Formats: sequence, C-alpha cells, structure tokens
Amino acid sequence: MGISSLGAGSNVLTQDVIDQLKKADEAQFVQPLTSKVSAEKSKSGKLDIVNALMDNLSESTGNVADVGLFNTRSATVTGSAVEVVANGGSDIQDFNITVNHLATKEIEQSGSFATADTSIATGDGQLKLSVGSKDFLVDYTSATSLTDLRNQINKDAKGTLQASIVEVAKDDFRLFLTAANTGTGQNVSITDVAGKGENLKDQLKADTDTTDGYTNVQTAQDASFTYNNLAITRTSNTVSDLLAGVTITLKEGTDANPSTSSVSVTQDVTGIEDKLDSFVSKFNSAIRELDTMTKASKDAKVRGIFSNDGTIKGMKNTVRTMLGTAGEGVGRLEDYGFASNRDGTISIDKSIFETKLKENPENVAAFFVGGDFTSNGSTKTLSGAFTEMKSKVDSYTNYNATLDQLKTSYTTQITSLEDRQQAATDRLTAKYAIMKKRFAAYDVMINKINSASDIFTQLANQNNNNN
Repeated sequence: MGISSLGAGSNVLTQDVIDQLKKADEAQFVQPLTSKVSAEKSKSGKLDIVNALMDNLSESTGNVADVGLFNTRSATVTGSAVEVVANGGSDIQDFNITVNHLATKEIEQSGSFATADTSIATGDGQLKLSVGSKDFLVDYTSATSLTDLRNQINKDAKGTLQASIVEVAKDDFRLFLTAANTGTGQNVSITDVAGKGENLKDQLKADTDTTDGYTNVQTAQDASFTYNNLAITRTSNTVSDLLAGVTITLKEGTDANPSTSSVSVTQDVTGIEDKLDSFVSKFNSAIRELDTMTKASKDAKVRGIFSNDGTIKGMKNTVRTMLGTAGEGVGRLEDYGFASNRDGTISIDKSIFETKLKENPENVAAFFVGGDFTSNGSTKTLSGAFTEMKSKVDSYTNYNATLDQLKTSYTTQITSLEDRQQAATDRLTAKYAIMKKRFAAYDVMINKINSASDIFTQLANQNNNNN
C-alpha cells in the first residue's frame, strides 16, 4: 500500500499518521461519551416498557376498584317467552313470566288501485286521518296520486303512523297504514271531511258491506302476561317499569298457546372474575419484567439494565408487597383466594372467592372496592383493598409522578451527553484540521531539505569521480 503524503511528497508526515492520531483521541475523548449515550437511550427505551406495564397494572387495578363492579347483574333465562337485561344494582331474584299474547300495532289497508300513480279522488277535497286521539288533515285534488298521499301522510304523521304502498298483485296496489306504537288506543281511520268536496274514491272509504274501502289487517292490543302468576298488561312488548333496573322484552306467546320463561337475576360473578383474571395477568407481566430488568449479576449479559436503579427497584418492591399489606386490618386478599408464588407472581383460587361471595357479597364488595364491612357485630368503613393498591401504583404512573420524573431525568442526561459528545467531536475536528495544515507545511520543508541534500550528495559524488 502506498503512503498518502500531505505536502510535496516527503512521505514522512502523511494523512495516515493523522488518521491514526485522531482515532486514538476519539477512543479517549468521544467513544466513552458515545457509549454512555447508547446506555442511557437503552434505559430510556426500557423505561417506556416499564411505563406501559405499570399503566396496564393501574388500569386493571382500577377496573376491580370500580364501585360498580360488584353491582353488575346477570340474567339467565330458561324458555323463549322473554329476553331479560338486568342493570347494575337491580334486585337479585328469581321469577316466572308467562306471555299470553304480545302487544300489536293497528294496521289498515286500502282498496285496490291499478297503479301507485292512480289518483285517489275525483275532485278537490280534504280527508281526516285519525290515529287514536290524533287527527291529521290532508288536502287533495283529482291529481293527487296514491304515491302523493303516502308521502304526505309520512310527512304529516311522522312518528305516529307509517304509510307504505304494496303491490299485492298485478294491477293491484294498496296503501298500508301502520300505527307507530303498539297497544290499544291506536285505532286508525280515514274519513272524507264533509263540506270539503267529499270526492275520495271508494278504495279509501270504509265500507263494511264491500271490499272497496280500507279494511283492518291487524287490530291493536295490549300485551298480556303474568309475573309469578299475577296478571299484567302493557301497551308495549318492552317492559321496563315492572321491576327496578330490569328490562323484559316479550318475545312469543298466544292466548291459545301461552309461552313461559323462568328468569334468574344474579350477581355477575363471571364479569367480576374476568376483571380479577385481568389484574392477575397484568400484575404477573409487570413483576416478571421488573425482575428481569433489576436482576443483579456479575455477568453483564445476565445483569438487568436497572440493577443499580434504586427507583425501579423500590417500585418493584412496592408492587411485590402491596397485596400482602392491603386489607386495612379486617382481612387479607389471601382470605379471598389470592396467593403469592415463589417467583413473585400471584394466582387466584376462584372457588375460595366464590364461596366468600356467596357467604357475604356486601362484605366482599366492601373489602375489594370500599364500603361498610361488618364483622362480629361491628362495622368499619373501608376504602377498599384495590383502591388502596391502585393508589400505590398511581403514585408511580400519574402525570409528573415518579416514572415521569425518571423519564425526564434520562432525557436530560441524554441531551447533556450528546452535547458533550458533539463538543468533543468538534474539538477533534478543529484540532486535526489545524494539524493537517501544519503537517502539510512541515512536509514541504522536509522535502526541500531532502532535495538540497540530494544536490549536495550529487556534487560530492561528482567531485570524487573527477579526482
């Protein structure tokens, strides 16, 4: 390999020499800072993982600490007569519903028209559409078509009545009028207003002696059912005023063939246990990761990235011990099925929890989420074990709390190190730019000296040859 010269080619002060000197300086002054920046960025990235795990733990703890959790209800229905939804806090109970018949809407149909555009009248006039106690007046002319009438009814009686045109058969179009609401008191009728022309065609005039006028398709009626053998009627098939917090939807049943369902409204144990399972999962994920990140070891490959970080180690200790310290003196989570495993993770025995829940649901709710806890004739108001644990987790995860402050300190440290790294790089760049110029000048001088030396050597050699 040739030598890179800086001057006229003395091959003494070369670029390679400068590069080697600069590399040595970078190893001493820049590389340590680069390594520190990389290490701090790794810690900052791992801290983001810790933050996410702790946020998840806070959320799952809060879901259990929610005062509404133990008020949730589940409705089990046997039979197809009804569907039941029980809101939180509704009474725990069992009952039977027998549906005799459903509530229905009034439906009327007109006589036959050849097309949907056939006129409804032979001249000007006005008709009165009645739905229960509500009346609607519609003006018409000989040009008003069946379609025009439908559109006008839907505009004027919106929310009370729905009009539609059905092509029953070829050249047989009929207007159907359907009350919006079920139950009695929704009778539908059309009358030609006296003195306004009275020019409606027979297809829209009620006439029990012929099939020309409108006729009844379905009569409005109230729903009829029994609740624990008590006879009940309602205008709607959706019954929300019978039992507080319980909505019953009647689905099937006729007077000739009544349908019965048995309903059981219970505490939603599955929903509660789902939240407890989620808490256990999030707790275990957090503790496993914290164990790995804080692991002490002489082996750098095994040693955790936060093995020397007192804040993260302290937080891990708080998380590890908070289950054992929760309870406010009236019990421990262990009493409700929770257990700590040797590796620091936790588990729950649901059979123990369910037994406690059946024995005294009020006490379980008070212990977990807060409320009055009664034991041996005395009552103590608790804040709740999970409320207590959430408070501890949130002291690390809340805005500007411990983890936020730690993240800020890493960011500040990284910025400071990067500034020092850049300053060191800039100093070396300037130093070696000057050195390059000096080496180039020295190289020229050396070359001149070498050239002069060569001349003297040649003269000496020539003189010796002449002698």
